[in-house]
Amino acid sequence: MRTSLKRISVAVLTAAGLLLPAAADAAPSRFLDQTTIPDLQRAMDHWQLTSEQLTRGYLRRIEELNPTLHAVVQTNPDALAAARESDSRRRTHASRSALEGIPVLLKENIDTADRQTTTAGSTAMLGSRPAKDAFLVQRLRAAGAVVLGKANLSEWSNFRSIGQIPGWSGVAGQTRNPYALDRSPCGSSSGSAVAAAAGLATVAIGTETDGSIVCPAAATSTVGVKTSLGVVSRTGVVPVTAQHDTPGPIARNVTDAALTLSVLAGADPADPASAAAASAIPNDLRLDRNALRGKRIGVWRKGHAGIDQQADRVFESTVHTLRSLGATVVDGAEVEDVSWSVKPDLFPALLTEFNHDLNAYLAATPGNHPRNLSELIACNDQHRDVEMPLFGQSLLIDANKAGSNLNDQTYRRHRAAATGIAQRSIDDVLASKGLDAIVTLSGLPASPLDRPGDPRFLSSTRNTSVAGYPNITVPAGFAGPLPVGISFLGTKYRDAQLLSFAYAYEQAAHARQAPRYLPAA
Repeated sequence: MRTSLKRISVAVLTAAGLLLPAAADAAPSRFLDQTTIPDLQRAMDHWQLTSEQLTRGYLRRIEELNPTLHAVVQTNPDALAAARESDSRRRTHASRSALEGIPVLLKENIDTADRQTTTAGSTAMLGSRPAKDAFLVQRLRAAGAVVLGKANLSEWSNFRSIGQIPGWSGVAGQTRNPYALDRSPCGSSSGSAVAAAAGLATVAIGTETDGSIVCPAAATSTVGVKTSLGVVSRTGVVPVTAQHDTPGPIARNVTDAALTLSVLAGADPADPASAAAASAIPNDLRLDRNALRGKRIGVWRKGHAGIDQQADRVFESTVHTLRSLGATVVDGAEVEDVSWSVKPDLFPALLTEFNHDLNAYLAATPGNHPRNLSELIACNDQHRDVEMPLFGQSLLIDANKAGSNLNDQTYRRHRAAATGIAQRSIDDVLASKGLDAIVTLSGLPASPLDRPGDPRFLSSTRNTSVAGYPNITVPAGFAGPLPVGISFLGTKYRDAQLLSFAYAYEQAAHARQAPRYLPAA
């Protein structure tokens, strides 16, 4: 979408912090919400805007809105210097990429070797001092992006307790959903999604182990890209398990998400899965408004139809839009619920992997912090008033009791069984019906903060996360004031095609609306 210079001039004023959303539904806020990275690049190329102005604008928006949202843990004290350096490069026509000068927020489990912390939301990690940037951060900096700060998350990426509250961390408290402050932002990349939705950065980076990008993005009317395993390197990301963990962008539109993913993706010698995934995102990634024409798109309704009438209405409108775009819509593409079928194998495998991967991370990371799970558990017990006022640490305790030998044959059988079941659940449907992709509801409208979501809802994220397959959520509409998203999913390494499908749908549906920061839904 090309934005007129008249429109971008208003957006520039807003983004530069000259017009703040005191009335959050005011027109300037909507202009900012609709502005894409290419729009910002054109403005900076024409010197209507500098990266320094843009960065200052976001810092002011964070100062204004974050006391309510608790989406940002910290801002980068070196962000303005990086923005000025970017402006200097632009003056000499040495822009490095489409992200040159673009402010980006990182989930606070992503290492940076600077004056920011990397705590995974835990006060036990405040003394952590990573020796170098995560590989994905190296790529962002090399591309000219401005690392604006770190976003809140569900502590330890939602792998601390069965009763964990999405979006809460000991470091930064409870992230709030900007559409209704009494509703869940989902997790674990809650701060990244809320920050993107509220315009606290141009784009944010989240990570997913199971639903941690898709769920909060859907709950905040943003685009969330959970890639195939390995498309984005995990080196320097506080781990849950290397068999699931997938960093990815969360943005207000598919264009920005795709441009960011093009920078993030790349082979990392320290992450073998990234070499196998190198072809998933081509260097000349293109988004096509006609990408759905002639494609066979399966419709997965089972597990969400009939639970919420307004969500049903949004989903049926999505199906109508897909048909209008020339897709052949194939009903009955129901994917097997693997939540229970994989549980006997998945849970013990996850505990072993978490034990192995987190202990290795803690041991290798410099600074004053627990060096292993046993020390972490003890530290949390010592600071129960800060770390455990709302829920415990049952998953940490269970993982500490588990083995850590990834060569153990029992563990390997568990992992192979869980992954195989999940992959077949998707691949069999794609093959039997000759599908290019499957579409389903990303989630129900956000539940109240103090109540879990409806247990009847069948999320697609368990299937795609265990399988290592892509899942891209796009805004589809609203149930009252609450966003509803739809997911495009497919087999491994079909990420670029799914991005194009998501773009074609987005450009036809125009479903996103800026948040209004309502006190209650």
